[in-house]
Amino acid sequence: MNKKTIVITFWTFDILHPGHIYFLSEAKKYWDVLVSIVARDINVIKFKKIAPQNDENKRLKNLKEANIADIVELGDKINPTKWIEYFNPSIICLGYDQRGFLQDASDFLEKRNISIKRIWAFKEDIYKSSLLRKEKKNFIS
Repeated sequence: MNKKTIVITFWTFDILHPGHIYFLSEAKKYWDVLVSIVARDINVIKFKKIAPQNDENKRLKNLKEANIADIVELGDKINPTKWIEYFNPSIICLGYDQRGFLQDASDFLEKRNISIKRIWAFKEDIYKSSLLRKEKKNFIS
């Protein structure tokens, strides 16, 4: 039996928009199982210095209802690598502009032979949560 390749994504998914759908669809295209982790409110504030428009439970619900990822979970409030340890993915997919908790995790990822794949933006001048928030646009919220 072949081992399934698992890809994991971490994102806020605040205003779920076509850019997120593109990102998830691209991530899912290349691997067997797509796991998406929704950032906890406390961690969004910590990294972005701004509260999300939608709370973590609403964002979790929206992402599950999008029905793209095979598994959708809330991130851990304290241990950012919890789900990586649990699912042991082959790849972590990040968006073109994602920074944050994985910056200091290169040794952790290298020991587990996990690589990072960046997926480039889909119409970033239109579908970027910070722009949509300013324009008061909602797609799925």
